[in-house]
Amino acid sequence: MSSQTPVPLPDAAVPPPGQTGVAAPTDEPDGGRRILHEMLTSSWLVSVLAVVLALILGGLLIAAADAEVQAAAVYFFSRPSDMISAAWTAVSEAYKALFAGAIYDPRADTFAKAIRPLTETLTVATPLILAGLGLGIGFRAGLFNIGAQGQIILGGIFAGYIGFTFDLPFPLHMLLCVIGAALGGALWAGIAGVLKARTGAHEVIVTIMLNNIAIYLVAYLLSLDAFQRPGSNNPVSPPIPDSAAYPLLLGEGYRLHAGFLLALLGAWFTWWLMERSTIGFRWRAVGSNPHAARTAGISVNSAYVWVMLTAGAFAGLAGSAQVLGTERVLTAGVAASYGFDAITVALLGRSKPLGTVFAGILFGALRAGGVVMQARTGTPIDIVLVVQSLIVLFIAAPPLVRSVFRLPSPDTPRAPKPVVPVAAKEVSA
Repeated sequence: MSSQTPVPLPDAAVPPPGQTGVAAPTDEPDGGRRILHEMLTSSWLVSVLAVVLALILGGLLIAAADAEVQAAAVYFFSRPSDMISAAWTAVSEAYKALFAGAIYDPRADTFAKAIRPLTETLTVATPLILAGLGLGIGFRAGLFNIGAQGQIILGGIFAGYIGFTFDLPFPLHMLLCVIGAALGGALWAGIAGVLKARTGAHEVIVTIMLNNIAIYLVAYLLSLDAFQRPGSNNPVSPPIPDSAAYPLLLGEGYRLHAGFLLALLGAWFTWWLMERSTIGFRWRAVGSNPHAARTAGISVNSAYVWVMLTAGAFAGLAGSAQVLGTERVLTAGVAASYGFDAITVALLGRSKPLGTVFAGILFGALRAGGVVMQARTGTPIDIVLVVQSLIVLFIAAPPLVRSVFRLPSPDTPRAPKPVVPVAAKEVSA
């Protein structure tokens, strides 16, 4: 007859006194820790905190430049509250004016006037979003394209010439101008793409040179009779007719035009292209590791050319937003600094379509609100440029942002799972 006796647990599994069994992991509390760890180490949080940190430092500069703050600083150690109060007033009033010029103006007597700053923000954001989308495609494909400035100019030249030269009905005229703008930007960027693919020329050097060529090219063209407005000695083209211009979305009282809808459509197309299409997969593979992509049978040189063509087309559309929408005329300053600001927009948006849209709106708000801030408070609009530059600095140095806000590094391992006791099992001998 066999008897059953309990077999003792191994030493490693013997429960401590007062417990009924060994410790086993549980997944329930770990889910919250995992989510919190992913949030604290995400690149999106770093981008948001980079903006916050830039605004804080910008506020310190505003306070330091304020006359009342400087006067109160003389007797700071005897009455520190005066300087603190003056600094708070200077910073808060400046940022209130920035908000009023970018989002909503509470001083306006009608709702239509109150939301006009928001429409200006979206108008300014339109070329930033379009150019930023193109640059983001290049960044994800491993190409640091900084030639959006020249590509915007070429897009504006093509769109403007088709617009004021031909007499066609709407919307055919507008569509031809838009297509021409995309082709102009793609042509200019394609030069860098072909040189990169055929000769290995670095795209940064090539696009810098193409930017300079485009700047002088538009100035030269505006001195010719074919581009210069009749009866004017200024370097400005004839006005764009209504048949070629982007329609206004909210009527004559606002400058917001259909180019903003084109920017949103471009963001959706970029998402589909890079996340859902085989072409986007190949481009991302080239950006991740061109040698592995070539081994897998992907034509890296062909990808470089098509990426630059696509990026240039988006930048050309940004030029059309200026010529056909905002200004409705071609000038030598058609690109302003949109091409360079779009680099920051793409970096802040992590080269993703949704992030680029929000980053473009943020920079549009800074541009639009900076003018009102200077007019109402006397704060130099250069503060906006400083804030933008600080954003670039912090985006380029994520460890600095993490150290300031005490965020964990993405390489930091998560804490081990908590354990709970379980009952010991007896094994029959």
